Amino acid sequence: MPATTLEKAEVLEQMAANPAVAALSSLLIDARFALNELTITVPKDQIVAAVKAVQAAGYNFMEDVTCVDWYPSEPRFHVTYHILSHSLKERVRLIAPVGSEDLSIDSITDVWPSANFYEREVFDLFGVHFGGHPNLRRIMMPDDWKGHPLRKDYPVEGYR
Repeated sequence: MPATTLEKAEVLEQMAANPAVAALSSLLIDARFALNELTITVPKDQIVAAVKAVQAAGYNFMEDVTCVDWYPSEPRFHVTYHILSHSLKERVRLIAPVGSEDLSIDSITDVWPSANFYEREVFDLFGVHFGGHPNLRRIMMPDDWKGHPLRKDYPVEGYR
């Protein structure tokens, strides 16, 4: 495993044998290896295919789904999936950029049911809608809460 920072072209060349890189080479729009962590960016409309590909490549544990708000940059949100392979002893981070003009992405709960509550949390706190989710509703805030409190444009003193 390389010990330095690698950008997309170097990842594709030097890490071609890595199971995640091999599985996602046709889907990825960016890749980076830094701090001993592999991060692969895929289009949001390919996220279900991407998680199925890494699952077939030996990654067997979906650890987390989270989101980062890059306001005012576009695409504004990065929905991030952390996936682990116990047999390979490797972890891959998948990022699916979601623009503010269409805050939706397909749910991965059909592939990994454990993503259910994580996707609900991202929906509740950032407002990203997961298409095909079996029970997409607020999980942390009250049902009548207005807004999504982890957005960078959320008024910290409340709406006035």
